[in-house]
Amino acid sequence: MPEWLNVALLGIIEGITEFLPVSSTGHLLLAEKWLGHRSDLFNVVIQCGAVLAVLMAFSGRMRDLLVKTHEPENRDYLLKLLLAFVITGAGGMVLKRFEFQLPETAAPVAWATLGGGVLILVVEGWLQGRSLKPRITWTVAAIAGVAQLAAAIFPGTSRSGATILAALALGVQRKAATEFSFLLGIPTLLAAGGMHVYSAQQRGQTIDWPLVLIGASFAAVTAFVAVKWLLHYVQSHTFKAFGWYRIGLGILILILFAKHSQSQ
Repeated sequence: MPEWLNVALLGIIEGITEFLPVSSTGHLLLAEKWLGHRSDLFNVVIQCGAVLAVLMAFSGRMRDLLVKTHEPENRDYLLKLLLAFVITGAGGMVLKRFEFQLPETAAPVAWATLGGGVLILVVEGWLQGRSLKPRITWTVAAIAGVAQLAAAIFPGTSRSGATILAALALGVQRKAATEFSFLLGIPTLLAAGGMHVYSAQQRGQTIDWPLVLIGASFAAVTAFVAVKWLLHYVQSHTFKAFGWYRIGLGILILILFAKHSQSQ
């Protein structure tokens, strides 16, 4: 299979899974088993393509937030996004200072994917019959920032899954929690991509930009579809289906990579 097609397929998978609470890392780990391993730099940078989808899907909302900052509601929302982003960024800098290393084996990703699925089912069970509110509070924003950091420490947790679940657990309506998670992903993923590119250039690492752009482009298109679909889905559904899906995916990763390690 041509290299560009492998990259395009990885971009499609990234775009579909980045903003759904299903762990893009877990899906890319499985896909790379057949499509070839990619660097962390590649995986992080094509996420920036998925960010373009959010910018397009929320163009009206973003315009209101940036143009009408004089309105208290918009100003507060922006500041809450900033708080969550700063908490994640500060935590990331601390991790970098102490030279935190991500796990290089599949098992931690699989267990994080599976555990996240169980947590979704637990939280959804706890929310049953409870009244949820559309307001994003300062507490929700702060916890969302911590949740993003946890997702960075434990690959397979899912950034969107962690932030949405944290907001739900604090009583936020599903649509409001999903929107906040998506908008928070814009600065978070762009900053992560920028930092990885800068670090790679400092180390003299070669970046195959044509392939990266192919992956990012396909990620943008499929992420736009996924974002629009999920916003519609959460208006009348819970996240339980994603919980069961993650449990199945985590088990599948454990089985496949256990067989792989035995065959070596």
